[in-house]
Amino acid sequence: MVLRKYETADCGELARLFYETVHTINAADYTKEQLDAWASENVDMEEWDRLFREHDSVIAVEGGTITGFGDMDRDGYLDRLYVHKDYQRKGIATAICDRLERAVQGKIVTHASVTAKPFFEKRGYRVMRKQQVFRRGTALINFVMEKEK
Repeated sequence: MVLRKYETADCGELARLFYETVHTINAADYTKEQLDAWASENVDMEEWDRLFREHDSVIAVEGGTITGFGDMDRDGYLDRLYVHKDYQRKGIATAICDRLERAVQGKIVTHASVTAKPFFEKRGYRVMRKQQVFRRGTALINFVMEKEK
């Protein structure tokens, strides 16, 4: 596996990975309606590209396939962390997080899904609060989690 910086040409593949991963991996913890609200097939590609370019964005690649991605803003907010549905449990999320966390001094915050919460707990993140968020009018549960460095 190789970790590299985000490039604008990656955006379409990241949107597909996001959609497929959420609709496959998170299906055990969320309803079909919630999955559709969270990850629609219509990602705002210009907005995603802008945010990936503004954030510290890391792409994992294996054999020419993007297997995962993550991004963190300048304030230590870990915005997105997704691993391809066919590459789960191979250390990809750990490698991406390790890289992103090294660049931050102080507190790191993320909003973790029900599915991702155990991963972040193993990394030393603490649940600050459970919250209900709305995406496209549909309620979803996630957890505000923090890690002190």
